[in-house]
Amino acid sequence: MTTKILYSTSATANGGRDGRARTTDGALDVVLATPKELGGNGKGNNPEQLFAAGYSACFLGALKFVSAQGKHAKVPAETTVTATVGIGPRSDKGFGLAVTLEINLPGVSRNDAEALVAEADTICPYSHATRGNIDVKLVVV
Repeated sequence: MTTKILYSTSATANGGRDGRARTTDGALDVVLATPKELGGNGKGNNPEQLFAAGYSACFLGALKFVSAQGKHAKVPAETTVTATVGIGPRSDKGFGLAVTLEINLPGVSRNDAEALVAEADTICPYSHATRGNIDVKLVVV
């Protein structure tokens, strides 16, 4: 499958989990720190936080895109997507991720919300990239 690229960006990290990451345009510049739970000082951001922020924003964008096609309920302005990203050891070695997306569509019926979320999951690039690679749980709240 070929993807026609409409936008691309680059970021460079140095120092690994205890360093810094910057986009080439300077719009994002973060200090990285290993979380306390993994033995670090926690005085910075970590890759799991950045992934959670990116996935939640992207999934909300997918909800809006699907809604704009006119087949599903309108996405209220108050809609939120909260991504919880966990990291832990895999049974086969190395580390793995697990994600829970909590989608809050105020004023949208459960049936309509679930249909909207299911379709958004099929078009969201993060969902596509993670499908079959990590556990992702979708929760309509």
